[in-house]
Amino acid sequence: MPADKPSGRSKTIALNRKARYNYEIIETLEAGLVLTGTEIKSIRAGNVNFADAYAQPKNDELWLQNAHIAAYAAADRGNHEPTRPRKLLLHRSQIRHLSREVSAKGLTVVPLRLYLSHGRAKVELGLARGKRQHDKRQTLIERERKRDAEQAIKRIY
Repeated sequence: MPADKPSGRSKTIALNRKARYNYEIIETLEAGLVLTGTEIKSIRAGNVNFADAYAQPKNDELWLQNAHIAAYAAADRGNHEPTRPRKLLLHRSQIRHLSREVSAKGLTVVPLRLYLSHGRAKVELGLARGKRQHDKRQTLIERERKRDAEQAIKRIY
């Protein structure tokens, strides 16, 4: 699914704005998440933070690391650990492709967006290359130019 056009039946829960600033996104793909009951309830409440999260291949599986899903307030005993590794659901060929890219080219897999689609939690992953400082400055300059151009157009009309 393209990053710009979410489907009509999806609801974005969390965005990783830091990822698009710190990384150059080469390709994106959608993955499912293996969650417990209290985790999905906490996600639906919007208690998610994955600014420092990344996906790591291990034993022909892909795992989401450092994603913080807050403990569900209404649960007593059966609550989950907030930063536990979570398994990502992808086709075997996709996992192999990502593993090759990460190991050979030194790329990383970062979560870009967490959303609900037809009642199921999905993560949009991006295969990314880290930006250098001058690339980050260039991104800020381009964003500022675009904002100035839009304001100039608004002043004309």
